[in-house]
Amino acid sequence: MTPDIPKYQAWRRRMVDQLRERGITDETVLAAMEKLPRHWFVSDTLLDTFLYDIDRAIEIDCEQTISKPYTVAWQTQLLSLQPLMTVLEVGTGSGYQTAILCEMSARVHTVERQHTLYRKTKALLASLNYHAKCFLGDSFNGVPEMADFIYDRILVTCGAPNIPTGLMKVLKVGGIMVIPVGIGEQRMLRIYKDGDTPEQWRIEDHGDAKFVPMLQGRNFEK
Repeated sequence: MTPDIPKYQAWRRRMVDQLRERGITDETVLAAMEKLPRHWFVSDTLLDTFLYDIDRAIEIDCEQTISKPYTVAWQTQLLSLQPLMTVLEVGTGSGYQTAILCEMSARVHTVERQHTLYRKTKALLASLNYHAKCFLGDSFNGVPEMADFIYDRILVTCGAPNIPTGLMKVLKVGGIMVIPVGIGEQRMLRIYKDGDTPEQWRIEDHGDAKFVPMLQGRNFEK
């Protein structure tokens, strides 16, 4: 693993300054992103190009991406996260977003449908002493291994065609889900679950989003 040398620390400080200028105000989000070495979650060949560009997503294994830093900060801020809240993350990917949530003292369950990413990222998070529980699956209906578990927050890092009712069932009343929704054009939604029926869900539209699609089933392709 590449050491966290002063050059990378300086890049993160500059990244955080740019996020503040862009409107990210949650200091716990910014502190986590300043602390966490992003280069641990991608190929070393990217380090001297655009890794800390706040507007650059990066391809990883299985034709997936690590979201651009601005998107990570934006989605995480929309969660209104408090320490020790339970969070379900849909789309583990590289594990960077997972680690940010852990740095903010969340209790994280994270789900990835790509077996290659699931195996690789689970090992990486464990090696970094992040105690997220990792699961293989699509999570359209929550996590089968955690039946009856209810979450304070749900963060979806892939684009759903519509609001997944199965996920809303595992969000506690009073909880928040942040999710990009749409086919073709996506919108970033923050959904407040004020009750169990859809009529009791408050939906805020926070603008354009662009994510890989949320798909069903597990993918064991090597």
